Amino acid sequence: MSVAIITGSGGLIGGAATNFFAGRFDHIVGIDNDMRSVFFGKEASTQWHVDQLQERIPNYVHHNVDIRDRAAIEKIFAEYGSAISLVVHTAAQPSHDKAADIPHLDFEVNANGTLNLLEATRRSCPEAVFIFTSTNKVYGDTPNALPLLEHETRWEIDAKHPYFAEGIDEQMSIDQTKHSLFGASKVAADVMVQEYGRYFGMRTGIFRGGCLTGPKHSGTQLHGFLSYLMKCAIHRTPYTIFGYKGKQVRDNIHSDDLVAMFDAFHQAPRVAEVYNAGGGRFANCSMLEAIALCEKITGNTMTVSLSDQNRIGDHIWYVSDLSKFKAHYPGWAPRYGIEETLVQIFNEFKTRNA
Repeated sequence: MSVAIITGSGGLIGGAATNFFAGRFDHIVGIDNDMRSVFFGKEASTQWHVDQLQERIPNYVHHNVDIRDRAAIEKIFAEYGSAISLVVHTAAQPSHDKAADIPHLDFEVNANGTLNLLEATRRSCPEAVFIFTSTNKVYGDTPNALPLLEHETRWEIDAKHPYFAEGIDEQMSIDQTKHSLFGASKVAADVMVQEYGRYFGMRTGIFRGGCLTGPKHSGTQLHGFLSYLMKCAIHRTPYTIFGYKGKQVRDNIHSDDLVAMFDAFHQAPRVAEVYNAGGGRFANCSMLEAIALCEKITGNTMTVSLSDQNRIGDHIWYVSDLSKFKAHYPGWAPRYGIEETLVQIFNEFKTRNA
């Protein structure tokens, strides 16, 4: 019997991982208690996605369990033991804005929850591959010190800078910077996943995501940039841009492209490896550019207001350098660009009548 455990299985990345790995394992054990609705309200609930998974995937076993519940987590892992060969940990409190309102809950979920899963893996299935979805927020606002130039629709790094060609690599410091409390809790988890690899020899992979996106995202104002933007475009809901004239740049990686990275790592795992995981130069956009695409796809003119106050610790320009992962796994390449992803999100919302 082969088993994969996926936390946050009702979410964007957890759901994509569940769908992908369902055909490769005898059992997919999903752990998700819909905390997203607690963080962001009913509109952000992922229960609809869990219902889909249970309906469509016969070998999916769902556990409505909180990753902070150490005893419950240990019981699930002990039940399957050494049959578990893959753990994909995507469950999190994902908003750096929300974290300031719920600092204890944020840290308990992101840091303590990750520790619970690592220790359960070490005790029950130490040979399993452990994949962790970290974030580019571990770099704090250090990217804002880069030499940036203002263009008509975006900020862009100086063409003479080493990061211009491919983006920001994994050598950027995570120290002496303002992370947001969310970024700090994810740093704690990120480093702990590395440590379980280095100290115990476990095969752990840390993926520092840019903006994670895709049609199954339950986007809200505080999390899920492209999904929420498209929702506003469809419903003609007013949208507020926070700071930087709307020219701040994000790289966006499609959920299926990220899960393909997970699959490559699972097939040839390493110990305590860290990868930046975003859209890179292949898929990035500014807020203004994304708004223009949403208007083009929906045929609606959006009502947009601009606040001079940027979000604390927010990035002005962030593009992930994917070179390290591509060097380790040359068979992988991103497939979905910004416009194609937005069209998928649009079609999914229309299907769901969101």
